[in-house]
Amino acid sequence: MIGTAPALIGTAPARAATPSALLPDADVHVLVVDGMRPDELAPGLTPHLLALADAGTRYTAARAISVAETLPNHAAMMTGVLPHRSGVPANSIFDPVLGRTRDLDRPTDLRAGTVLDRLPRELGLTTASVLSKRYLHGLFGGRASVAWDPVPLLPLTEHAPDRFTVDALISVVEERSPRFTFTNLGDVDRVGHLDVLGASLRLARTAALRSADEQVARFVEFLRATGRWERSVLMVLADHGMDWSAPDQLIGLVDVLGADPLLAGSVRTAQNGGANLLYWVGDPAARVDAVARMREVAAAVPGVAALYAGADLGLGAAAGDLVALCDAGWRFSDPSPLSNPIPGNHGHAATVEIPFFVAGGHASIRRGLTVADPVRTLDVAPTVAALFGLAGPAGGWDGRAATHAFAG
Repeated sequence: MIGTAPALIGTAPARAATPSALLPDADVHVLVVDGMRPDELAPGLTPHLLALADAGTRYTAARAISVAETLPNHAAMMTGVLPHRSGVPANSIFDPVLGRTRDLDRPTDLRAGTVLDRLPRELGLTTASVLSKRYLHGLFGGRASVAWDPVPLLPLTEHAPDRFTVDALISVVEERSPRFTFTNLGDVDRVGHLDVLGASLRLARTAALRSADEQVARFVEFLRATGRWERSVLMVLADHGMDWSAPDQLIGLVDVLGADPLLAGSVRTAQNGGANLLYWVGDPAARVDAVARMREVAAAVPGVAALYAGADLGLGAAAGDLVALCDAGWRFSDPSPLSNPIPGNHGHAATVEIPFFVAGGHASIRRGLTVADPVRTLDVAPTVAALFGLAGPAGGWDGRAATHAFAG
């Protein structure tokens, strides 16, 4: 179902847009191939995507933000600010009000403005969100001028297959001609989570990559056939990569933390695959000593690569007191070994590298350019804003406009 989003309640008054739009005549489409690794932008897997990248501007040092998961990185793309400002540090958090772990899938979880809602409000431009995953659609609910309710949702994965997603994207563009679209293609990620070393499931991931490649090619062909290609800018990237762990490389922190006399019964976790968020729920006066002990105990567990305070990563209070990241080839599984049975995994350092390129038919796109300057998912919103002449948010961007791809 495609619907028009209601007006946002309590939004800030329109602020003056800058008059210096880089491409005031462009239609901009952000396409996220969820979970794709940079080494999968390759002739045998994704030839159409590779051809687009080679014909445009390709960024070779692109990275997700931590925690390298779907919700925080899509939030980063659309807000241009770090999680302590957006309110979305991970896919899953411990909610102290509910007393349990939950996904950040509510519109109220996203506290910052996005280009999806600011472009219509401040510049009068139509935007569209075409998001394949249930929780993504929930997080961005009401933000875009036009929003697709993902259907059909597959059981267990809770996402719509890429073919249906691109069908919806084509319909939205054909019917509403939005100036900006934001699309998530979820098949590669969902298959990737189930991918193991066995040949059959490796073939499944390969098939998912080739299918995503074909779906992007189908959208490009639609743009060409309808005369839209010459004004189109495509920003194509992933939200995170993917890593795989063996069945015996599981990390459980609940039991080891619970066995410590100081910590017993007073620590909660939010397991995020490659990351584990740790929360002290005991006596606030004991927090400093307790967090130091949590760090000491967790650091001794095999497979734990690093521990950070949330502030170190710009995550904010919702991320708890301590963030544990795992080594490559490992995964967290709390509260029990059966809590995370799937081998495909992300959130940790091994999964921050992503593909990222700018392509399209607009005459201002630089062709055949390779850029080694670092870029992040945070840079999408400032880039979109620069193209349309949208002012920065209150407090400025945490990302920066990746304008290497555009001449003049």
